[in-house]
Amino acid sequence: MKHRIVFATGNAGKMREIREILGDLGCEILSMKEAGATPEIEENGKSFAENAEIKARAVWNCTGGIVLADDSGLVVDYIGGEPGILSARYLGEDTSYEIKNQAIIDRLKDAEDGERSARFVCNIAGVLPDGRVIHTEATMEGLIAKEPAGCGGFGYDPILYLPEFGKTSAEITMEQKNQISHRGKALSAMKEELRKVLGEENK
Repeated sequence: MKHRIVFATGNAGKMREIREILGDLGCEILSMKEAGATPEIEENGKSFAENAEIKARAVWNCTGGIVLADDSGLVVDYIGGEPGILSARYLGEDTSYEIKNQAIIDRLKDAEDGERSARFVCNIAGVLPDGRVIHTEATMEGLIAKEPAGCGGFGYDPILYLPEFGKTSAEITMEQKNQISHRGKALSAMKEELRKVLGEENK
């Protein structure tokens, strides 16, 4: 029987990344909307892991099977870890990322190069058919750029400068990003966990 994996997101950019990485598991991969799940989800956790699990569990209650959800955000050291778990809601959910990105750059205007450290964090929660939950977490380290650059990616990608590439996260290719991105690494780790789970079922 072909398993299906439902990912608790409506974000098309995220679904592209997910399908690219999980594609070789041999499972059907659906967004929660494609799976017909539209639960009201209140992300009131105090960490990326708690929020990811809240989302995954809410969708799993509608669909069963294997449900994955991620919670990710930008953590900027100079401003005490903000926007952190509030990354999507920073300055209001309807505020464009153009405005959010500029606001963060403005808040770091007095920061020296060594004080601009920041990272994307991604935690993925997977609820399995029997209700067990597994988590993977990864980061992508960089610096807050002096100005936004690039039009690839989404969200805060244009302001996270990656010294190893000499470019922002919005300027590198999808292939490069999948190898080093917080979500790419957390998804790859989750893929290995799911391989074990699917392997156990096939024994």
